[in-house]
Amino acid sequence: MSKAGDFELFQQEFKKWQQKFGLTGYKIYFKHERLVDAFADMDVNLSGMIATVRLNSKLSKEEKPFKNIKQDAKHEALHLLVGRLTGNAHHHSSSAEIDEASEELVQKLEDLIPDF
Repeated sequence: MSKAGDFELFQQEFKKWQQKFGLTGYKIYFKHERLVDAFADMDVNLSGMIATVRLNSKLSKEEKPFKNIKQDAKHEALHLLVGRLTGNAHHHSSSAEIDEASEELVQKLEDLIPDF
């Protein structure tokens, strides 16, 4: 699939999960740009309910065999799902601890929530 096709699929999949998780109150912006050490990532403004979701546009040769656009979109949508919990927790604990716990929860949810 072409890079443009990957980006289209990523957006479609993210929107599908956004709907499934009932996160329709968020305004989502998508970017296809170079990321360091990530297939995809996201920034969220919780008070504004705005998220910018990015897909890596330049994978290394080593990363390409592990590319999974649908899984990456689901993963980022799960981060949006737990985003408010993560944001609130940052006020009571260290950022590293919260980010670790959030990532662990998202990875477990990925396996528990079946694709449809």
